[in-house]
This record gives sequence, C-alpha cells and structure tokens, in this order.
Amino acid sequence: MMMKLLLAGTAALLAVGSASAADLPRRVESAPAFVPVPVFTWTGFYAGTHSSYSFSDSQQIRTVGNNDGSTTTNTIGNVQTLRRPPSLRSEQDGRGNFGAGVGYNHQFTPGSGFVVGVEADWTWTDLRKNYLYLGPALAANGGVPDPSSFRQGLNWLGTAQGRVGYAFDRVLVYGTGGFAYGDVNYNAKFYNGALALAYLGRNDGIETGYVYGGGIEYAIPADSFLSRYSIIGNLLGASAITLKAEYLRYDLGSRNVTVAATGLTPATGSYTSRFTTEGSIVRAGFNYKFGGF
Repeated sequence: MMMKLLLAGTAALLAVGSASAADLPRRVESAPAFVPVPVFTWTGFYAGTHSSYSFSDSQQIRTVGNNDGSTTTNTIGNVQTLRRPPSLRSEQDGRGNFGAGVGYNHQFTPGSGFVVGVEADWTWTDLRKNYLYLGPALAANGGVPDPSSFRQGLNWLGTAQGRVGYAFDRVLVYGTGGFAYGDVNYNAKFYNGALALAYLGRNDGIETGYVYGGGIEYAIPADSFLSRYSIIGNLLGASAITLKAEYLRYDLGSRNVTVAATGLTPATGSYTSRFTTEGSIVRAGFNYKFGGF
C-alpha cells in the first residue's frame, strides 16, 4: 500500500513540473548585429611606380644657313641645294626603364561620383637616336656627298598635373593635363666629303612645356589575393592598391642650335638647326592608396 502511494505521488509531481515548463516563454536567439559594408572612396594620398613606352611621330629638325657667301661660305645656298638638309623627320621610340609618382584625390560622393586631384611624376624615358643625311653629289662639293648627322635625346620626363574624373565605385576614368619638363640633348655635325668635321653644334639642358591625356584606374578589392600578398603595402599601411593605365601627349617646344664652323676645314660661317621635342607616352603601373576605405 505504501509503495502505491509513493508511485502515485511521484507521477503527480512529474505532471505538475511538465505543465509548469510548458507555461514558460520560449527562448529565442538574438539576431546577428548588422555591420554595413564600407563604401569605397578615392579620397586620399597615393604613391606608386610605373613602366612606360614612348614614341614620337611628328618631331622635326629644320636647318637654315646664316650666310649668303659674300664674305664666308654660302651656307644659305648649301641648304637651298640640299647639300645640308632643310628638314629632317626625327622619329623616336623606346621602352622606359622606371617611373614614379605621388598625388592626392578628392571624391565628392563615396561610391560613384566626381573625383578631382593633383599629381607629380617622373619617368626615365631614355630616348636617343642618331640621324644621318647624305647630300647630293654636286660640282660645288667635288661630286662627293657631304654627310650631316644629328642626334636627339630625351633622358627623362617630369610632369605636374591636375586630374578630373568620374568614379564608378572601384573604377576611375579620368583626364589629366598640366606642366611638363624634361632633360633633352641636341647635337648636329656637318662633315665635308673627306669626312672632316666642318661644323658642330650642341645643346644639353632642361626644356619645359605641357602635357595632357587620360587614363583608367582600378582599385583592387581587399579580399583579392593581390592585396593579401602586398607585403610593401601592408608595411606602409596602405588602405588599397590600384592598377592604372594612361596615355599622355607631351610637348617641350623647340630650341635653336647654332652649328658653327670648327676651323678644322676651310669652311666658314654657320647654320641654325631647330629641334622640336614632342611625342606620346603610354604608362602602366600601380599605386598604394592611403586614407579612406
């Protein structure tokens, strides 16, 4: 009898406990916190490097004589009879060895919007070329052509430009233009038929002018393998890495070079050779961006 009472009591307690548990409110897990994805902006400083390819298709070397032959060699007549070249096309092309630049961008609206900026850069162009001209075999020069040689070079090119563009999130399309300067060298040598140097002129220095062009730049996402393996960028604390490609047209103007008699031959008087330095440059490289997202 006692055993039956104990069993009945236990069953009653279990029933009451189950009913109480059923009346308790259900435990609901809290929703994960919402973390907004940062909107990319091109605002911030940047620095980087590039390689380049330069070419010129409209450079000219024009030569005029300065003497009519009344008291000296008729250098005017020598140009008119093509003994010396009145005009010579000076085409150049070559791959640049190295380039670097720094700048700052400001984007008005993060994500997509207009971007303005300034940039200064330097490119080692290493453009040099020699040109040879052989005049006609005239009676005035003993029936032997007189050789003339020219040398023109652009060692490096620097620019200080403004940039205006439009960003489509991580893609920036821009136009650019501003001041250009470069280290140039010009050289003219005129020989007689016996290959003796009769006239010589040269000029080396900095020439200035302008540059304009445009390009496209792409910011690599932070989860890209290129970003993860950018050791230098991580050490510098860069917020993003961008890849760029651009085209520039430069013009450093013209320079007159006096090609004077050397005294090594009976020739006297002088010529003036006018060199122009202009061309195009295509550049590709990358930048480390600092600031923003």
